Amino acid sequence: MSFDPRSLERLRQLGRQLPEPIPAPEAETQRSAKTSRPRHRVETEQDPKALFHELMQVSQDGTVPEHLMARLRDAEERVDSERRQKLNAPSPLTQDSPSQTAVPTRSTGKGKNTRPQRRDVVPGSEEDSLYVAFGQMFLEEQDDETE
Repeated sequence: MSFDPRSLERLRQLGRQLPEPIPAPEAETQRSAKTSRPRHRVETEQDPKALFHELMQVSQDGTVPEHLMARLRDAEERVDSERRQKLNAPSPLTQDSPSQTAVPTRSTGKGKNTRPQRRDVVPGSEEDSLYVAFGQMFLEEQDDETE
């Protein structure tokens, strides 16, 4: 690129007038400031039940942003996988008895062949009554469909 003498002189004058470049801020100071701020329980909670309650307390109208719903799903999946690992892990006592590890026979008749898994809820609690109400509603819907 070539400049005429007048443009080149003007460029040199401007170069002398410009201030010194501002040094770039260190990335570590930004990270430390981000980690030092207090975080809300919605960001830190690992228990899915407690996280759900925190989300409902924070939400004014019951809506939850998608990234927080994904966080709740991940927490639930993590707890479920841990529970499955505990149930599937053979203990030293059950390895000796083949009758306990035998696969139960499945019925071939009409209807459901699996047992429903109940969540650990306190009997008589609000959560328990909601499960019961949902189960009844679900069964009533199935009856209506079959008739």
